[in-house]
Amino acid sequence: MPRSSAAPVFAALGDETRLRLVRRLCDDGPASIRQLTAGSRVTRQAITKHLRVLERAGIVHGERRGRESRWQLEQVRLDEARRYLDLISREWDDALARLKKHVED
Repeated sequence: MPRSSAAPVFAALGDETRLRLVRRLCDDGPASIRQLTAGSRVTRQAITKHLRVLERAGIVHGERRGRESRWQLEQVRLDEARRYLDLISREWDDALARLKKHVED
């Protein structure tokens, strides 16, 4: 994932409500807005807005079924984000190893 395409993903995941939605879709699979609002103090309208942000970032997509939309994760996009974080982690590990070597020499 190029750095430029990673920013919208991490920006979308930077909200606690959206993170909870992603977690719920990860744990429970595809769900309707009604299911996603169950047990939550967040309105359906607010959940819909959060899902649209996640959709624009490519993290979820909705599919209309009758009167409901079923939302599910875009696993490929999440896998790309994970690979990007792994790359950043390796870069930090390499930088810290170089710093350690420099300090010890």
